[in-house]
Amino acid sequence: MRIQAAVFDKQDGPFHLEDVEVDEPGAGEVLVKVAATGICHTDGLARHGDLPFPAPGVLGHEGAGVVAAVGPGVTSVREGDHVVIGWPWCGECRNCLAGEPRYCARIGELLVSGVRPGTQSSALRRLDGGQLHGHFFGQSSFATHSLTRASSLVKVPHDVPLDLLGPLACGLSTGAGAVLNTLRPETGSSLVVYGTGSVGLAAIMAARNSGASTIIAVDRHTARLGLARELGATHTINAADTDPVVAVQEICGGPAHNALECTGVISVVRQAADSVGMLGTCALIGGAPAGAEFTLDHLTTLWGKRIVGILGGGGRSNQLIGALVDLYRQGRFPMDRLVSWFAFDEIEQALAASYAGEVIKPIVRMPS
Repeated sequence: MRIQAAVFDKQDGPFHLEDVEVDEPGAGEVLVKVAATGICHTDGLARHGDLPFPAPGVLGHEGAGVVAAVGPGVTSVREGDHVVIGWPWCGECRNCLAGEPRYCARIGELLVSGVRPGTQSSALRRLDGGQLHGHFFGQSSFATHSLTRASSLVKVPHDVPLDLLGPLACGLSTGAGAVLNTLRPETGSSLVVYGTGSVGLAAIMAARNSGASTIIAVDRHTARLGLARELGATHTINAADTDPVVAVQEICGGPAHNALECTGVISVVRQAADSVGMLGTCALIGGAPAGAEFTLDHLTTLWGKRIVGILGGGGRSNQLIGALVDLYRQGRFPMDRLVSWFAFDEIEQALAASYAGEVIKPIVRMPS
């Protein structure tokens, strides 16, 4: 089948729209007509090479759309269903079997190998037969159609705007899931969120639905801190002119119970870790460059401090994405306030606007 995709030919090369071919779905696979896809900094990391993905290829991992065709053996979805394309997982390793598919033992292969799971070939190719890597995060949704595994799909109601839901596949679920699945703030507890991009703001919206009574947003952008207040932050700290660790201590009357680091900036990682004390938890969810390292004070970490990394918000896609859709419908997770829309041929501008801080969550709509 001929489709259109945004292809990058080499590391750091620009995206350009190109007609390509995609295989029909095989056993256990589904072809999704993509309505829209969010753009995440992880796409930029992959194009830059900090997240290894082979070129030439097609990125995109926040897709939502309509099931166009199903392969043999697929019974969980059918043509016409509205779906969000979640993360892939093997379903057979000990972590998948333990209910932790985000930590699938084959996650590296499934996310960034560029080929169909268990094979050495991609379902995407150029019209002249040339190699084209796909299956990024199991979907490569910078395209009008995505070939994915049925097990990755989350059905969503038809009455929710489909072109809004793609970011639930990664960015918004990463922030919200870190709060709801892993930190699980206790009643009356405190949470400090470093970074108020889409991931951090999703975490704040989720925290507003938890028992946390003190929710602190830290950033260097005044406008984003103002939005954080509107979305649930009880306090804000502008790190451009204030030491956030000291300010957190003043607000909480001591260390915070939980901290969430959403930036991937190594100096900020240390600030987040220093914001919690004994029996406190600092969760790392921001994407740092490849090879980045950070240091901690051994003694204060030894005293019961927990440092934990979280992939994609943890938990199961069906449960988390389904819950966030329900919260949105109830007005308790207003993710529509984070998004800005772009046409498919504006994908470069969308990523640039995100990096420049001009938009919070860009979403690219596919041609109808």
